[in-house]
Amino acid sequence: MLASTAVDLARVQFATTSIYHFLFVPLTLGLGPIVATMQTVWHRTGDEKWLRLTHFFGTLFLINFAIGVATGLVQEFEIGMNWSIYSRFVGNVFGAPLAIEGLAAFFLESTFLGLWIFGWNRLSPRLHLATLWIAVLGTWLSAYFIIVANSWMQHPVGYKLVNGEAQLTSVWDLFTNPFAIWAYGHVLLAGLTAGASVVFGVACWHLLRNGNREIFTAAAKVALIFLVPVSAVNLWFGSHLGIYTTETQPMKISATEAQWKNCQPCGFSLFQIGGFTKSDQDPSFEIQVPKLLSFLATGSFNGAVEGINPLQAQAAAQYGSGNYTPNPRTVYISMRVMAYLGTLIFMIAVLGAWFYRRGTLDRHRWFLWTAIVNISLPFLAAIGGWMLTEYGRQPWIVYGLLETAKANSPSVSTTWLGISLGMFVLLYVILLAVDLWLMRRYAQRDPLAGPTESEEPVETQPVPVY
Repeated sequence: MLASTAVDLARVQFATTSIYHFLFVPLTLGLGPIVATMQTVWHRTGDEKWLRLTHFFGTLFLINFAIGVATGLVQEFEIGMNWSIYSRFVGNVFGAPLAIEGLAAFFLESTFLGLWIFGWNRLSPRLHLATLWIAVLGTWLSAYFIIVANSWMQHPVGYKLVNGEAQLTSVWDLFTNPFAIWAYGHVLLAGLTAGASVVFGVACWHLLRNGNREIFTAAAKVALIFLVPVSAVNLWFGSHLGIYTTETQPMKISATEAQWKNCQPCGFSLFQIGGFTKSDQDPSFEIQVPKLLSFLATGSFNGAVEGINPLQAQAAAQYGSGNYTPNPRTVYISMRVMAYLGTLIFMIAVLGAWFYRRGTLDRHRWFLWTAIVNISLPFLAAIGGWMLTEYGRQPWIVYGLLETAKANSPSVSTTWLGISLGMFVLLYVILLAVDLWLMRRYAQRDPLAGPTESEEPVETQPVPVY
């Protein structure tokens, strides 16, 4: 049975909404600056193909943004309704970043995005371009404040406990939390990877179907300019985030490897069978890279990594009897989904750049199909990373301060949680179908069929998403 208690159902419900919402976040963060880059090139060169591409991918950006906003609002209601004890505990800390995100960053992005949508031929070209870049800045700021709030749950800083509740003592410590800075950089790079992968995959789809070669080769070029360095840097960034996580959440790192005992140096398991439970700690089969876990966890090939067993004993001595170990199998798989897919994306990007440089990108049909499939990989990697981040923190909802099992709303019954969960799943399936239908429909359109600034009157100029 997936869930049998109110806590389990509340966790499943919030995990469902969070993962679903996070499918839209990376594309919003990454596609926005790529569209703004296309419009900037058009503004500087006057080349009409860049205007066509701005309209074309701008439509996809707006579809994704609209549905992403709708799904994100649900999370705030769930926190207040299903997790009242947690809300009371963190309210004095979360108030600052969430208020700034809602009242400043979100209004910044939504206001200037509206000006961009309806400002074609009503604003000067330079001012109109500025509205898009400001909207992109708003999405990035919004993401930062959300990451700040989440990172406090991962590594609480700048607080004191007063009558069993966390009180903020240092806004500076909250907004400069090292965990937030590392996590924010990782999320932005993941977003740019997702945006560039979508642009590259859509361009390759049109090249596969003999679409306008000039326009979509240019789109592929822009996508690769983003995708190659960003996917490479993100691998390095994620590795260094792992080093910092070892310092703040050593149990999470040990669980990613199902490392039950202390080791120095420690090998990294590429794949293993068994070894994921306390009663079965030794894998029956394993492919391991010597010393790699030490490097990933500490930055040194000879670094020491504490095992699950001694960390569990330390936690029990500090916090009292209980299980302080996340499910190693889930964390192990989540980490490898993220890392392996991130590496695969980088390899596809490098190969695409090689074909583009040789002028043979549109001749390799197998690779064009690979690029289309690659559209899904950043989102699957993001889900794996989010599962690793959140599930690897368990049993804590606020690390070291509040356990998940003690944070839910005691007055919300399993019946109502089950009913609302079913309704959300049904709604999200419908929304996902609508989103995929809209994205596919507009991604298949010929950019030459859309209006340009010089061909149509002012009333038809906004990007045709609404």
